[in-house]
Amino acid sequence: MRPRSIVLLVAVPLLTVIAGVIGWLADWRLGVDSAVYRAGALTLLQGEPLYEANTLGPEPWWALLPFTYPPTAALLFVPLAILPIQVAWGVLAAASIMAMALVIRVAVATLPRPGGDLPRWASPARTTLIFSVLLLALEPVWRTIFLGQINLILMALIVLDVLVISARGSRWGGILVGVAAAVKLTPLIFVPHLLFTGRRMDALRALGTFVVLQGLMFVIVPGDAVRFWSHTIFDTGRIGPIHWAGNQSLNGLLNRMTDLAPWASNAALGIGALLAPPAIWLMLRFHRRGQPLAALLVTAFYALLVSPVSWSHHWVWAVPLIVLLVSRLPHASPASAWRRWLAAAGVAGVFLSCVLLALPNGRNIELHWQVWQFVVGSAYLLVPVVLIGVLAGRWAWRRRRARGDSDPETAGELRRDRQLL
Repeated sequence: MRPRSIVLLVAVPLLTVIAGVIGWLADWRLGVDSAVYRAGALTLLQGEPLYEANTLGPEPWWALLPFTYPPTAALLFVPLAILPIQVAWGVLAAASIMAMALVIRVAVATLPRPGGDLPRWASPARTTLIFSVLLLALEPVWRTIFLGQINLILMALIVLDVLVISARGSRWGGILVGVAAAVKLTPLIFVPHLLFTGRRMDALRALGTFVVLQGLMFVIVPGDAVRFWSHTIFDTGRIGPIHWAGNQSLNGLLNRMTDLAPWASNAALGIGALLAPPAIWLMLRFHRRGQPLAALLVTAFYALLVSPVSWSHHWVWAVPLIVLLVSRLPHASPASAWRRWLAAAGVAGVFLSCVLLALPNGRNIELHWQVWQFVVGSAYLLVPVVLIGVLAGRWAWRRRRARGDSDPETAGELRRDRQLL
């Protein structure tokens, strides 16, 4: 990467740090979630309980939220404790932007390059720079940065581990997945991903890292560790209203549609269990065809669908998905080009649109939506469902045609479809 490209790539993260310093001097309210992370670290250092109250003492008045993460998260957030609240946000935002650039660079490296001479702007370094700037406009991305969330950082840990470290057979494979799961529990789903893709030792290292970090907290703060695993983890009230429009999971959708029926969450679990076998099949199909990024995305989006809570800013996995879809455009035949353009533009449009929050929401309004509002208000979780449904349907249709048609063109279309599925 040329010096000018490096300067451009570092400029935006640097601006967030500068904004954090200015915000500190001007007493701006920056980073609600990063303020909670920092407060968790300070509470841990002060020897105060993390989970007994709904708020923490070091939290500012504009960020009075419960600490919902495992106690290991408070330990890993300790570096934020030495910084003022606004500066902590700036540093975390900068790290998030750099993490997104890393995800894009790794994603680009896993994809096949088009044949022939490429224009200068299509080099991996410049492609990373272009995507890193443009994809800041995605709602999950800018909201993660604005709130001071860590979704982009956790995604980078997982992508780096699964697609680089583990893929190279390193003895360090799986450790970053375990660290990510110690901060938020959802990344635990990537442990079976490693296992199913034949990386048994990496899966064991990921699980072992997670267990060791949790065990460490039972030594450091046994009271908090016991309370989290025996009580807090089951207290969904600390997370927020699960029926809010921002919860783009099956659990959120069913609770909205059924007016918080007592069986809705169990039904979501049941649907998630039914989706597991086809998700594993599709993930393994991509993996065996040498498409590790697509395989990883199947696992990531399955996790978003079945998690009890998937806030809109959790859907940062749209970043590598869009990179993947755009990368397929140069390989498209004239007959299929429009479909690939439609898929890439459609996915980008959904995550750019902020359509979820444009609908009436909050104060239980979602429980009384019209049918069309339930559809539009579920836009994020419909993206993987529609993409997988279209791919599976087209593949099955081509397969049936090929059985009764020996035409070379049909056979060629089937081969191209198999590259996608």
